[in-house]
Amino acid sequence: MDIFEKFFSGTSSPLPDRPTPVAHGQRHFVSGRPLDPPFPEGSERVLFGMGCFWGAERKFWQAGDGVYVTAVGYAGGATRNPTYKDVCTGRTGHAEVTLVVYDPLKTPFEHLLRLFWESHDPTQGMRQGNDVGTQYRSAVFTYTADQLARARASREAYQAALASRGYGRISTEIGVAPPFYYAGEGHQQYLAKHPDGYCGLGGTGVACPVGAGV
Repeated sequence: MDIFEKFFSGTSSPLPDRPTPVAHGQRHFVSGRPLDPPFPEGSERVLFGMGCFWGAERKFWQAGDGVYVTAVGYAGGATRNPTYKDVCTGRTGHAEVTLVVYDPLKTPFEHLLRLFWESHDPTQGMRQGNDVGTQYRSAVFTYTADQLARARASREAYQAALASRGYGRISTEIGVAPPFYYAGEGHQQYLAKHPDGYCGLGGTGVACPVGAGV
């Protein structure tokens, strides 16, 4: 069963593909760095889904000098080149995600994982706070076998911490990165362009033991 069937069994069929990618701009609004590859040699990529991607992206571009660039988009669904409106229908299967390109020698992966876990509630299923829908589900999509193993181990460590505080099971989807589709230019670095814009992020208040020494 693929991801769309897993989450949307019994609902209407997925929206059809769009023939061309959505225009997303060329450079990061904050750093001025290119949003598209090729990225610097030695850098790594990961996709994080943690609710509305506006606030999530800001968390990661502020995560330190080791983060080269961030961008927002969609992953994990069935429709190619979706628009924001497409994703909001719930018929693409995609989650809103943040692409993080980082230098692991400057910003260890565990540092990013800790930021991910502590910045949202990974036990809420298809929602984050008042944001309800399949696109708001929690997810980590990795590009290397090492990242995948570390992400899964971090989930177990954080599950134990959450359970000790009375929280339920983590619903975060962790797997190999599917195709990533950039969101439109207006969504890129949204909270830098609109400092008073909406941010729905809210963590549990439970510290994640992974990367605590970083």
